[in-house]
Amino acid sequence: MASVLDNYPDYELMIGIEVHVQLTTKTKIFCACRNEISKEPNTNICPVCTGQPGVLPVFNEQVRDYAVRAGIATHCTINQHNEFDRKHYFYPDLPKGYQITQQYHPICVEGYIPITREDGSAKNIRLTRIHMEEDAGKNVHASDYESFVDLNRAGTPLLEMVSYPDISSTHEARTYLKTLHNIVTYLDISSGNMEEGAFRADTNISVRKKGVKEYGTKVELKNINSFKFISDAIEHEIERQIETLEAGGTIRQETRLWDSKEKKTYVMRTKEEAADYRYFTDPDLPPVDIDDATIARIQAAMPELPDAKRSRFMGEGLTAYEADILVGDRQLAAYYEKARALSSSKQVINWILRDVLSYLNEKSIAPADFKVTPDKLVALINLLEDGVINNHAAKTVFEEVAQTGQDPLVIVKTKGLEQIGSSEELEKIVKEIIDKHPQEVAELKAGKDRMMGFFVGQAMKATQGKGNPKLLTELVKKLIG
Repeated sequence: MASVLDNYPDYELMIGIEVHVQLTTKTKIFCACRNEISKEPNTNICPVCTGQPGVLPVFNEQVRDYAVRAGIATHCTINQHNEFDRKHYFYPDLPKGYQITQQYHPICVEGYIPITREDGSAKNIRLTRIHMEEDAGKNVHASDYESFVDLNRAGTPLLEMVSYPDISSTHEARTYLKTLHNIVTYLDISSGNMEEGAFRADTNISVRKKGVKEYGTKVELKNINSFKFISDAIEHEIERQIETLEAGGTIRQETRLWDSKEKKTYVMRTKEEAADYRYFTDPDLPPVDIDDATIARIQAAMPELPDAKRSRFMGEGLTAYEADILVGDRQLAAYYEKARALSSSKQVINWILRDVLSYLNEKSIAPADFKVTPDKLVALINLLEDGVINNHAAKTVFEEVAQTGQDPLVIVKTKGLEQIGSSEELEKIVKEIIDKHPQEVAELKAGKDRMMGFFVGQAMKATQGKGNPKLLTELVKKLIG
């Protein structure tokens, strides 16, 4: 993938990414409110998550377990002694005037995430920390003059996963984020829905001339909700920073937002330093200590992770390309495994990557909601391989099942799509076509092989698409000689 950095060979790029992952616990992190999205604003709230005077937070231990699960999956050291801190800032969506987080004693430290570079080589992106914290509410801007605050999201449990500035290209940034997204969804600790804010990336970007030891001034790109937009924003920011430096200007440490329509970044605010937040240990929450038995229990229950699944799929006969596509979507991988358990035919992966995936993308349907369930797809493939229907009819049946959810065999019987496999019946049809087209017969005999397609096509038309193409080809050869 071409990058704007290719135009500036004297510069190098450093990116560190802070990812906020909303967890799918049943309740919020410090209260008993349901942890779910509510369309009605300010309904899924209580005195604790709205910061009323005199209330006390109570820690949800499932958040701890999810954090440990994430730490194990990313090769981190799990800190068995944990404390919570208060991060002070004032914003309308933060009702207490501070956020409960982990500044000084994060639950997971010094991990890494393996990625594949654009040239195919391997690289580890190091994690400095994973810590637990609560989410803020949400500001809703109705117009230039009117804004509202919805506190339904306040208190939603988060993991903040912070990388070192090890990322040195837009491709690496995108690959890292996709890999991390895959990990948290496979762990079943987050929905990963970027549009709903369940997976949010704050990207810290700096550039410097090659050979310079000091890091350049970093600029944070905040709240970008798609991998494509993140890639586009990084490319724009690289160019903006380099052009500023080349013109003799300086880069300010600030937070910028991405305008996907204008395709440029703009200033949101100057970046605060850690001291500005006046961190101190939260006096209302006791330390969270994790014993060896708890870590062992979580370790024993770990699911198969994307890299392991990819290796297993390739060991079972899939190509790296096929395995990568499946593993990139947890639901699609599960769909394949259910179908594969019912049939060992190579047609299973062919139909999934060609027809199933195309239909899902076109209609924006999740595999779990697809009416062509794995068992129905296998039933369709069996009808095709048993010679009951041909490829043309199979496509028709697939579309019908996708729309109605009917059993493939019922559709075949109802629509009369059974393939004509009788040699006697097809031979009679082919002979009539040959008799009507002496000129085309002469051309085929003269070596114009494309005329074979003409005769088979005419025969398929005569059989209303029910003929067996392979048998028809053999009959044409036999009768023309």
